[in-house]
Amino acid sequence: MTTGAAIEGGCQCGQVRYRLASRPSHAHFCHCRMCQKAVGGPFAGLTSVPTGDLSWIRGEPGWFASSNLARRPFCRDCGTPLGFQYIGSGRINVTIGSLDDPEIAPIEIHYGVEARLSFVRICDELPRVRTADDPDSPVSLTNLVSHQKDRT
Repeated sequence: MTTGAAIEGGCQCGQVRYRLASRPSHAHFCHCRMCQKAVGGPFAGLTSVPTGDLSWIRGEPGWFASSNLARRPFCRDCGTPLGFQYIGSGRINVTIGSLDDPEIAPIEIHYGVEARLSFVRICDELPRVRTADDPDSPVSLTNLVSHQKDRT
């Protein structure tokens, strides 16, 4: 990525596009069970910006309230997960894979390691934090109520 170039991303079908006004930070893998379900994978790769630094430049995402504390944008047409946000937080995370240039967001830390799958071996030298022990979490997780369903 060249200096001063727009930082953009979007879904796989192109119906939803976003632009970031600042370089994202706090790139991480989240291994918590909620992120696993949200992205359909063993972990989510996320990076964040101040909420006001994200603008939707094509289309509008759908939003799923994955819990009483968080919501997740996604493309209604192709289903691409686009991010994560604690409700009322001043920051929003975008999925690293949805960035046009994911190389701008190298992983710095693992979160939610209490649910890390035993076979996942990636960036093992990086720090690891359990969800309940995250000092940077903007919300208290003691009142978390999941809206995700494990079984019907």
